[in-house]
Order: sequence, then C-alpha cells, then structure tokens
Amino acid sequence: MNISIASPRGVEHLVAGTPARDGAGVKPTRVLTQPLQGRLDPCLMLDAFGSDDPDDWIAGFPDHPHRGFETITYTIAGRIRHRDSAGHEGVVHDGGVRWMTPRPPVIHSETPEQNEGRMESFQLWLNLPSRDKMSEPWYCDLEAVDIPVVELPGASARVIAGASHGVKGTVQREVTEPLCLDIHVDAGARFEQSLPASHNAFVYVYSGALATGELQVPMQRMAILANGGDGVIMQAGEAPTRALLIASAPLNEPIAQYGPFVTNSNEQIFQAVEDFRAGRLA
Repeated sequence: MNISIASPRGVEHLVAGTPARDGAGVKPTRVLTQPLQGRLDPCLMLDAFGSDDPDDWIAGFPDHPHRGFETITYTIAGRIRHRDSAGHEGVVHDGGVRWMTPRPPVIHSETPEQNEGRMESFQLWLNLPSRDKMSEPWYCDLEAVDIPVVELPGASARVIAGASHGVKGTVQREVTEPLCLDIHVDAGARFEQSLPASHNAFVYVYSGALATGELQVPMQRMAILANGGDGVIMQAGEAPTRALLIASAPLNEPIAQYGPFVTNSNEQIFQAVEDFRAGRLA
C-alpha cells in the first residue's frame, strides 16, 4: 500500500534523555520524562537502555506493583524474564515484545536471563483511560517472528501496534489507538507514515540520524512532532538509521503519578499507596 504525505509534520523540539537509575540498580536513559506527559498524552515514559556492562543491568527489576497504565517492553538484544502474581511468566529476547496491562492486584518482576553480552531494550508506559485503570490484567509476549514487517524500497518497519502501509500490528487498542513502529531506513532513503492530525507523536533515533523537514535528528534524541498535517516524512542521512515512531490518541484526562502508580487524582494516588502498604496489591 503506497501512501503520499502532502502536509508533513514538523518537529516541535528535540529532547535529550537524562540518566536514571531504576529497579535494583539498572541504568536507563529516561527519554520521555514526567514534565512531557501532558504534551505527549497518553505516553507517560520512555526508557532507552543499551550496555555491554552487566553491572548496568544484571540486578534487574525485583517484585514491584503497577497501577493505571500499560507497559510495552521491546528488546533489541538480550533476554529478560517476566514473572507476575497473576501466574504469567515468559522470556522476551532479540526483537521480541512484552505488552502488559499490570492492573491490580498484579505484582511483577523483570530479570535478565544472562550474565554477559549486550542488553538493549526500550520500555514505554502508555496511560489507560480512567474507566480501564482497575480492569483485569492482560499479558502478551511476542517473539520477533510474531511482529509483522512492512517492506518498502530502502526502508522497512516492524509494526508492533497500529498499522503502517496497510499492515496491521498484533496489538490494537480502541481508545488510545497506539502506533508503535521500529523503522529501519537505508542511508539516503526515506520513510513516510500517515498520522491522524490530532494524535500526539514522537520519533526516537537510536542508531544513525535522520531529518524531518529541515531539522536534523541525531542519534539518541527524541523529536516531538508538531500536531496537524497528514503524516511524517523521515529521511536518513549518510548511514543506515533505526528509529522508533510512537503516536497515540490523547486521553485528555488528568494525570497523577507517584512512582509506578498512575491515576487521575492525588486522592487516588494516596489510595494506591495505602493499598500497597496494606498488602492489597499482593
């Protein structure tokens, strides 16, 4: 399916991630931070991680609760095991995806299944509408072969969620309508993607560099795309480029966050913390 973008989105501004420490000492780069949640609603957080040093990731993420959002873990390299109190368990590795809605009473852990080599992954937090924050948990592990791929001249895209060039991803969501693409563009080639004008969207370049319009987006930068228009055009530079393109329909609901709890008010946060302390999330 060929598309032609007549009114491409521009870049509002570039964001450099900040070093973070999470879990039992894992050291990701936090690309989408809390101050950007309103602008990129319903996306709440994006962590990028890549290291050959086991000290940066070996301790993993011991048991912890979540409430009010979905987690999408995309593993480029390495092996990560998930276990949760609802009985789900699985390993994602080398191009696999874990999509999880860890609503209460679920407590889960994520632990590396290796003690050497490279670990490279992303984790996106996607907010849930208020009506769904306390629904039943949902869990899906996707192997690399389960993720559809769009093949175009000079470019390809792994369609994790949403649709691209007529190819539908495995995961679809009715309210937030997320689009999650891992885009590979050959040197000097381009990739076009249609987007609803009202969807909030961003691109994160994790290898190479690309241009959208007149603006260059270097490696390890997030480009927040301006709303409007009918899509985005990405032009690779002198080297092959890999980038994530994330877009979603805004919920336009209040956001209150405290650690792994995301609700619509401070009162609901206080209740979530009290539930955890009282053992009602276990």
